[in-house]
Amino acid sequence: MATQTARLLKRLRNDFQLSIITLMGLFGIIGISPYAVYRLLHGNYLVGIADTVIVLSTLFAVLYAWATRDTVKPGIYLAGVFSLGATLIAINLGVNGLFWIYPLILFNFFMVTPGKALLATSVVLVSLVTYALLVPGSVFESHYQMISFLVTCMMASVLSFIFAFRTRNQRDRLQLLAIHDPLTGARNRRAMNEELKIAMASHRRHSDSYGLLVIDLDHFKQINDRFGHHVGDQVLVAFVELIKRCSRKEDRLFRFGGEEFLLLLPNTGLEGLHTAAQNLLRSVQQELESPGGGVTVSIGGAILHSGEHWESWLQRADECLYRAKSEGRNRAVIADAPGHPDKLAANR
Repeated sequence: MATQTARLLKRLRNDFQLSIITLMGLFGIIGISPYAVYRLLHGNYLVGIADTVIVLSTLFAVLYAWATRDTVKPGIYLAGVFSLGATLIAINLGVNGLFWIYPLILFNFFMVTPGKALLATSVVLVSLVTYALLVPGSVFESHYQMISFLVTCMMASVLSFIFAFRTRNQRDRLQLLAIHDPLTGARNRRAMNEELKIAMASHRRHSDSYGLLVIDLDHFKQINDRFGHHVGDQVLVAFVELIKRCSRKEDRLFRFGGEEFLLLLPNTGLEGLHTAAQNLLRSVQQELESPGGGVTVSIGGAILHSGEHWESWLQRADECLYRAKSEGRNRAVIADAPGHPDKLAANR
Protein backbone atom coordinates (compact mmCIF):
# COMPACT_ATOMS: atom_id res chain seq x y z
CA MET A 1 0.00 0.00 0.00
CA ALA A 2 2.78 2.39 0.93
CA THR A 3 4.66 1.54 -2.28
CA GLN A 4 1.57 2.17 -4.41
CA THR A 5 0.96 5.49 -2.69
CA ALA A 6 4.57 6.50 -3.26
CA ARG A 7 4.24 5.68 -6.97
CA LEU A 8 1.09 7.78 -7.26
CA LEU A 9 2.73 10.73 -5.52
CA LYS A 10 5.82 10.43 -7.72
CA ARG A 11 3.63 10.44 -10.82
CA LEU A 12 1.86 13.57 -9.61
CA ARG A 13 5.20 15.29 -8.99
CA ASN A 14 6.48 14.39 -12.46
CA ASP A 15 3.32 15.29 -14.39
CA PHE A 16 2.30 18.88 -13.72
CA GLN A 17 -0.87 18.85 -15.81
CA LEU A 18 -2.07 15.58 -14.25
CA SER A 19 -1.58 17.04 -10.79
CA ILE A 20 -3.59 20.13 -11.80
CA ILE A 21 -6.45 18.06 -13.22
CA THR A 22 -6.46 15.83 -10.14
CA LEU A 23 -6.36 18.74 -7.69
CA MET A 24 -8.95 20.85 -9.50
CA GLY A 25 -11.13 17.78 -9.99
CA LEU A 26 -10.96 16.99 -6.28
CA PHE A 27 -11.93 20.55 -5.38
CA GLY A 28 -14.74 20.44 -7.92
CA ILE A 29 -16.19 17.19 -6.60
CA ILE A 30 -15.93 18.26 -2.94
CA GLY A 31 -17.23 21.76 -3.61
CA ILE A 32 -20.15 20.96 -5.94
CA SER A 33 -21.45 17.65 -4.55
CA PRO A 34 -23.18 19.24 -1.50
CA TYR A 35 -24.95 21.74 -3.77
CA ALA A 36 -26.13 18.95 -6.05
CA VAL A 37 -27.63 17.05 -3.11
CA TYR A 38 -29.19 20.18 -1.61
CA ARG A 39 -30.83 21.31 -4.85
CA LEU A 40 -32.17 17.87 -5.71
CA LEU A 41 -33.68 17.54 -2.22
CA HIS A 42 -35.33 20.97 -2.54
CA GLY A 43 -36.83 20.29 -5.96
CA ASN A 44 -34.51 22.44 -8.06
CA TYR A 45 -33.97 19.56 -10.45
CA LEU A 46 -32.48 21.44 -13.42
CA VAL A 47 -29.60 22.94 -11.42
CA GLY A 48 -29.29 19.79 -9.29
CA ILE A 49 -28.93 17.62 -12.39
CA ALA A 50 -26.42 20.08 -13.85
CA ASP A 51 -24.37 19.89 -10.65
CA THR A 52 -24.55 16.08 -10.70
CA VAL A 53 -23.40 15.95 -14.33
CA ILE A 54 -20.47 18.23 -13.49
CA VAL A 55 -19.42 16.01 -10.57
CA LEU A 56 -19.68 12.77 -12.57
CA SER A 57 -17.93 14.33 -15.57
CA THR A 58 -15.11 15.52 -13.33
CA LEU A 59 -14.69 12.07 -11.84
CA PHE A 60 -14.68 10.47 -15.30
CA ALA A 61 -12.15 12.96 -16.69
CA VAL A 62 -9.75 12.49 -13.78
CA LEU A 63 -9.91 8.70 -14.05
CA TYR A 64 -9.41 8.92 -17.84
CA ALA A 65 -6.33 11.12 -17.38
CA TRP A 66 -4.82 8.67 -14.90
CA ALA A 67 -5.58 5.64 -17.07
CA THR A 68 -4.41 7.01 -20.43
CA ARG A 69 -1.82 9.62 -19.36
CA ASP A 70 -3.63 12.00 -21.72
CA THR A 71 -4.34 15.29 -19.97
CA VAL A 72 -5.27 17.36 -23.03
CA LYS A 73 -8.62 15.76 -23.88
CA PRO A 74 -9.82 15.61 -20.22
CA GLY A 75 -8.87 19.26 -19.78
CA ILE A 76 -10.85 20.38 -22.82
CA TYR A 77 -13.75 18.14 -21.83
CA LEU A 78 -13.89 19.54 -18.29
CA ALA A 79 -13.60 23.13 -19.50
CA GLY A 80 -16.56 22.55 -21.80
CA VAL A 81 -18.70 20.78 -19.18
CA PHE A 82 -17.96 23.34 -16.47
CA SER A 83 -18.61 26.28 -18.81
CA LEU A 84 -21.94 24.86 -19.94
CA GLY A 85 -22.93 23.92 -16.39
CA ALA A 86 -22.02 27.32 -14.95
CA THR A 87 -23.98 29.06 -17.72
CA LEU A 88 -27.12 26.99 -17.06
CA ILE A 89 -26.80 27.53 -13.30
CA ALA A 90 -26.41 31.30 -13.73
CA ILE A 91 -29.43 31.47 -16.05
CA ASN A 92 -31.55 29.44 -13.63
CA LEU A 93 -30.46 31.05 -10.35
CA GLY A 94 -29.88 34.58 -11.56
CA VAL A 95 -27.59 36.75 -9.46
CA ASN A 96 -26.84 33.93 -7.00
CA GLY A 97 -25.58 31.78 -9.85
CA LEU A 98 -23.21 34.43 -11.17
CA PHE A 99 -20.75 33.79 -8.35
CA TRP A 100 -19.84 30.47 -10.02
CA ILE A 101 -18.50 32.28 -13.08
CA TYR A 102 -15.45 33.58 -11.22
CA PRO A 103 -14.07 30.17 -10.15
CA LEU A 104 -14.97 28.94 -13.64
CA ILE A 105 -12.61 31.53 -15.14
CA LEU A 106 -9.73 30.33 -12.97
CA PHE A 107 -10.61 26.69 -13.56
CA ASN A 108 -10.53 27.05 -17.35
CA PHE A 109 -7.15 28.75 -17.33
CA PHE A 110 -5.74 25.84 -15.34
CA MET A 111 -7.38 23.17 -17.51
CA VAL A 112 -6.59 24.30 -21.07
CA THR A 113 -4.27 26.63 -22.95
CA PRO A 114 -4.68 30.36 -22.28
CA GLY A 115 -6.20 30.96 -25.73
CA LYS A 116 -8.83 28.22 -25.33
CA ALA A 117 -9.63 29.40 -21.80
CA LEU A 118 -10.16 32.97 -22.98
CA LEU A 119 -12.41 31.71 -25.77
CA ALA A 120 -14.47 29.59 -23.35
CA THR A 121 -14.89 32.53 -20.97
CA SER A 122 -15.97 34.80 -23.83
CA VAL A 123 -18.58 32.27 -24.99
CA VAL A 124 -20.00 32.02 -21.45
CA LEU A 125 -20.23 35.80 -21.02
CA VAL A 126 -21.76 36.34 -24.46
CA SER A 127 -24.34 33.62 -23.75
CA LEU A 128 -25.30 35.16 -20.41
CA VAL A 129 -25.59 38.67 -21.82
CA THR A 130 -27.59 37.48 -24.84
CA TYR A 131 -30.04 35.58 -22.63
CA ALA A 132 -30.31 38.53 -20.24
CA LEU A 133 -31.16 40.88 -23.09
CA LEU A 134 -33.72 38.47 -24.52
CA VAL A 135 -35.30 37.79 -21.11
CA PRO A 136 -34.93 40.99 -19.03
CA GLY A 137 -34.55 40.43 -15.29
CA SER A 138 -33.73 36.73 -15.69
CA VAL A 139 -30.02 36.97 -14.90
CA PHE A 140 -29.21 40.57 -13.95
CA GLU A 141 -31.32 42.97 -11.92
CA SER A 142 -30.22 45.98 -13.99
CA HIS A 143 -28.03 46.98 -16.89
CA TYR A 144 -25.63 48.58 -14.46
CA GLN A 145 -25.23 45.26 -12.67
CA MET A 146 -24.68 43.48 -15.99
CA ILE A 147 -21.98 45.94 -17.08
CA SER A 148 -20.24 45.72 -13.69
CA PHE A 149 -20.28 41.93 -13.91
CA LEU A 150 -18.84 41.96 -17.43
CA VAL A 151 -16.07 44.40 -16.51
CA THR A 152 -14.99 42.42 -13.45
CA CYS A 153 -15.11 39.14 -15.37
CA MET A 154 -13.03 40.51 -18.21
CA MET A 155 -10.50 41.94 -15.76
CA ALA A 156 -10.26 38.54 -14.04
CA SER A 157 -9.93 36.84 -17.43
CA VAL A 158 -7.17 39.15 -18.68
CA LEU A 159 -5.17 38.82 -15.47
CA SER A 160 -5.63 35.03 -15.51
CA PHE A 161 -4.58 34.96 -19.16
CA ILE A 162 -1.36 36.87 -18.44
CA PHE A 163 -0.53 34.66 -15.48
CA ALA A 164 -1.35 31.42 -17.31
CA PHE A 165 0.57 32.47 -20.43
CA ARG A 166 3.72 33.40 -18.50
CA THR A 167 3.52 30.29 -16.33
CA ARG A 168 3.10 27.98 -19.32
CA ASN A 169 5.90 29.74 -21.19
CA GLN A 170 8.28 29.42 -18.25
CA ARG A 171 7.34 25.77 -17.72
CA ASP A 172 7.98 25.00 -21.39
CA ARG A 173 11.38 26.69 -21.19
CA LEU A 174 12.30 24.74 -18.06
CA GLN A 175 11.24 21.47 -19.70
CA LEU A 176 13.32 22.38 -22.74
CA LEU A 177 16.37 23.08 -20.58
CA ALA A 178 15.84 19.84 -18.68
CA ILE A 179 16.26 17.67 -21.77
CA HIS A 180 18.83 19.62 -23.80
CA ASP A 181 22.57 20.04 -23.50
CA PRO A 182 23.15 23.75 -22.81
CA LEU A 183 26.31 23.96 -24.95
CA THR A 184 25.37 22.21 -28.17
CA GLY A 185 21.57 22.21 -28.06
CA ALA A 186 21.51 18.43 -28.59
CA ARG A 187 19.26 16.41 -26.30
CA ASN A 188 20.93 15.20 -23.11
CA ARG A 189 21.34 11.77 -21.54
CA ARG A 190 18.12 12.02 -19.58
CA ALA A 191 16.16 12.57 -22.78
CA MET A 192 18.16 9.81 -24.49
CA ASN A 193 17.17 7.20 -21.92
CA GLU A 194 13.49 8.11 -22.28
CA GLU A 195 13.63 8.06 -26.09
CA LEU A 196 15.33 4.65 -26.11
CA LYS A 197 12.65 3.29 -23.79
CA ILE A 198 9.96 4.66 -26.11
CA ALA A 199 11.68 3.11 -29.12
CA MET A 200 11.84 -0.25 -27.35
CA ALA A 201 8.13 -0.09 -26.48
CA SER A 202 7.20 0.97 -30.02
CA HIS A 203 9.21 -1.91 -31.47
CA ARG A 204 7.47 -4.42 -29.20
CA ARG A 205 3.97 -3.14 -29.91
CA HIS A 206 4.17 -2.20 -33.58
CA SER A 207 7.39 -3.86 -34.81
CA ASP A 208 8.79 -0.46 -35.77
CA SER A 209 12.45 -0.65 -36.79
CA TYR A 210 15.08 1.45 -35.03
CA GLY A 211 18.82 1.90 -35.43
CA LEU A 212 21.28 3.85 -33.37
CA LEU A 213 24.76 5.20 -33.95
CA VAL A 214 27.17 6.01 -31.13
CA ILE A 215 29.62 8.67 -32.35
CA ASP A 216 32.92 9.73 -30.77
CA LEU A 217 35.11 12.58 -32.01
CA ASP A 218 38.60 11.24 -32.65
CA HIS A 219 41.46 12.68 -30.56
CA PHE A 220 39.20 15.37 -29.16
CA LYS A 221 41.32 15.69 -26.01
CA GLN A 222 44.23 16.88 -28.13
CA ILE A 223 42.11 19.75 -29.44
CA ASN A 224 41.33 20.85 -25.88
CA ASP A 225 44.94 20.48 -24.76
CA ARG A 226 46.46 22.35 -27.72
CA PHE A 227 43.94 25.10 -28.35
CA GLY A 228 41.87 25.34 -25.16
CA HIS A 229 38.41 24.23 -24.12
CA HIS A 230 36.70 27.17 -25.79
CA VAL A 231 37.95 25.92 -29.17
CA GLY A 232 36.86 22.40 -28.27
CA ASP A 233 33.40 23.77 -27.44
CA GLN A 234 33.25 25.46 -30.85
CA VAL A 235 34.09 22.15 -32.54
CA LEU A 236 31.33 20.38 -30.59
CA VAL A 237 28.77 23.02 -31.56
CA ALA A 238 29.82 22.84 -35.23
CA PHE A 239 29.66 19.05 -35.10
CA VAL A 240 26.09 19.06 -33.78
CA GLU A 241 25.01 21.57 -36.45
CA LEU A 242 26.61 19.36 -39.11
CA ILE A 243 24.90 16.20 -37.85
CA LYS A 244 21.54 17.93 -37.79
CA ARG A 245 21.99 19.08 -41.39
CA CYS A 246 22.93 15.57 -42.50
CA SER A 247 20.12 13.80 -40.62
CA ARG A 248 16.42 13.39 -41.25
CA LYS A 249 13.86 15.39 -39.31
CA GLU A 250 12.73 12.31 -37.38
CA ASP A 251 16.28 11.39 -36.28
CA ARG A 252 17.24 12.35 -32.72
CA LEU A 253 20.72 13.45 -31.64
CA PHE A 254 21.84 13.18 -28.01
CA ARG A 255 25.02 14.15 -26.17
CA PHE A 256 25.73 11.65 -23.43
CA GLY A 257 29.43 12.24 -22.81
CA GLY A 258 32.10 14.89 -23.31
CA GLU A 259 32.62 14.18 -27.01
CA GLU A 260 30.29 11.19 -27.32
CA PHE A 261 26.96 11.46 -29.09
CA LEU A 262 24.15 9.12 -29.99
CA LEU A 263 21.96 9.35 -33.08
CA LEU A 264 18.63 7.50 -32.93
CA LEU A 265 17.20 6.62 -36.34
CA PRO A 266 13.54 5.50 -36.53
CA ASN A 267 12.33 3.38 -39.46
CA THR A 268 15.87 2.27 -40.25
CA GLY A 269 17.11 -1.23 -41.09
CA LEU A 270 20.63 -2.63 -41.18
CA GLU A 271 21.37 -1.39 -44.71
CA GLY A 272 20.03 2.06 -43.92
CA LEU A 273 22.14 2.21 -40.78
CA HIS A 274 25.28 1.37 -42.81
CA THR A 275 24.42 4.12 -45.29
CA ALA A 276 23.75 6.69 -42.57
CA ALA A 277 27.06 5.88 -40.84
CA GLN A 278 29.03 6.21 -44.07
CA ASN A 279 27.36 9.51 -44.91
CA LEU A 280 28.22 10.89 -41.48
CA LEU A 281 31.83 9.73 -41.73
CA ARG A 282 32.22 11.40 -45.11
CA SER A 283 30.47 14.63 -44.13
CA VAL A 284 32.45 15.06 -40.92
CA GLN A 285 35.77 14.34 -42.62
CA GLN A 286 35.03 16.82 -45.41
CA GLU A 287 33.40 19.64 -43.46
CA LEU A 288 34.40 19.61 -39.79
CA GLU A 289 37.66 21.35 -38.90
CA SER A 290 39.62 22.58 -35.90
CA PRO A 291 42.62 24.95 -35.81
CA GLY A 292 44.79 21.85 -36.04
CA GLY A 293 43.13 20.54 -39.21
CA GLY A 294 40.29 18.25 -40.10
CA VAL A 295 38.28 16.32 -37.51
CA THR A 296 37.14 12.72 -37.87
CA VAL A 297 34.80 10.48 -35.90
CA SER A 298 34.49 6.83 -34.96
CA ILE A 299 31.03 5.26 -35.09
CA GLY A 300 29.45 2.15 -33.60
CA GLY A 301 25.95 1.11 -34.56
CA ALA A 302 23.27 -1.50 -33.91
CA ILE A 303 19.73 -2.32 -34.94
CA LEU A 304 17.13 -2.95 -32.22
CA HIS A 305 16.07 -6.60 -32.24
CA SER A 306 12.91 -8.29 -30.98
CA GLY A 307 12.84 -8.79 -27.23
CA GLU A 308 16.01 -6.77 -26.69
CA HIS A 309 16.25 -4.32 -23.81
CA TRP A 310 17.32 -0.79 -24.69
CA GLU A 311 20.39 -1.00 -22.42
CA SER A 312 21.59 -4.13 -24.23
CA TRP A 313 20.97 -2.40 -27.55
CA LEU A 314 23.05 0.59 -26.46
CA GLN A 315 25.79 -1.68 -25.12
CA ARG A 316 26.11 -3.49 -28.46
CA ALA A 317 26.49 -0.18 -30.28
CA ASP A 318 29.00 0.99 -27.69
CA GLU A 319 31.07 -2.18 -28.15
CA CYS A 320 31.13 -1.50 -31.88
CA LEU A 321 32.37 2.03 -31.19
CA TYR A 322 35.28 0.74 -29.13
CA ARG A 323 36.17 -1.67 -31.89
CA ALA A 324 36.10 1.15 -34.45
CA LYS A 325 38.48 3.16 -32.26
CA SER A 326 40.80 0.23 -31.65
CA GLU A 327 41.00 -0.52 -35.39
CA GLY A 328 42.33 2.93 -36.23
CA ARG A 329 39.40 5.38 -35.84
CA ASN A 330 37.68 7.30 -38.64
CA ARG A 331 35.50 4.30 -39.39
CA ALA A 332 32.12 2.74 -38.60
CA VAL A 333 31.47 -0.69 -37.14
CA ILE A 334 27.89 -1.92 -37.25
CA ALA A 335 26.68 -4.98 -35.32
CA ASP A 336 25.01 -7.60 -37.50
CA ALA A 337 23.25 -9.66 -34.83
CA PRO A 338 22.39 -9.42 -31.13
CA GLY A 339 24.57 -11.42 -28.79
CA HIS A 340 27.34 -11.89 -31.38
CA PRO A 341 29.89 -9.09 -30.92
CA ASP A 342 32.28 -11.03 -33.19
CA LYS A 343 29.91 -10.66 -36.17
CA LEU A 344 30.58 -7.09 -37.14
CA ALA A 345 30.73 -5.15 -40.33
CA ALA A 346 33.45 -2.53 -40.56
CA ASN A 347 33.29 0.23 -43.16
CA ARG A 348 35.60 3.04 -43.97
